Amino acid sequence: MPKVSEAHLAARRRQILDAAAACFARDGFHRTSMQDIVRASGISAGLVYRYFAGKDDMIAAIVTEWHDQRQVFATGTVGERAAAYLDYLREVGRAETAERNRLGVQIWAEAVRNERIRDLSRRNVDDPRAAVAQALGRADADGLARVLIAIYQGLVLQTTWDETLDNEAYVRAVEGLISALTRP
Repeated sequence: MPKVSEAHLAARRRQILDAAAACFARDGFHRTSMQDIVRASGISAGLVYRYFAGKDDMIAAIVTEWHDQRQVFATGTVGERAAAYLDYLREVGRAETAERNRLGVQIWAEAVRNERIRDLSRRNVDDPRAAVAQALGRADADGLARVLIAIYQGLVLQTTWDETLDNEAYVRAVEGLISALTRP
């Protein structure tokens, strides 16, 4: 049997995860069946199961990828981190992130009932929180970092519920808060 390249394996895995994410965002985790994911991916069920034992493994892979993408907050000056955060908030309001926002809300809900997903999701809170708290270097830094995370989570939730939300006005308000917090 011929060997398959790592790039091919990665592309297949990506194809499955993209299909799963689209199904999860549309129908939620519990209403999405493995057959839905197989159909959306265009890959045979046997091949899908070679990559993932089930939906929980797919959800965990998605959450892990999100964590890896958020490492942008781990380095840089306070100003650079603030700019990256504001860009991240702006991204929430883009039409092309609507599916991702819905998926994020689904993941947060799943984290309430699934310990594995909660542990992975906590990394998406705890690591950026620690990085921001360290960068702020204030006695109340952990609390402020949690507030900034809650602002992001609130924006995602509000954007998912309310298509009339003015994302840019929201980001400008947050920018004013950050400016006040980081003044010497």
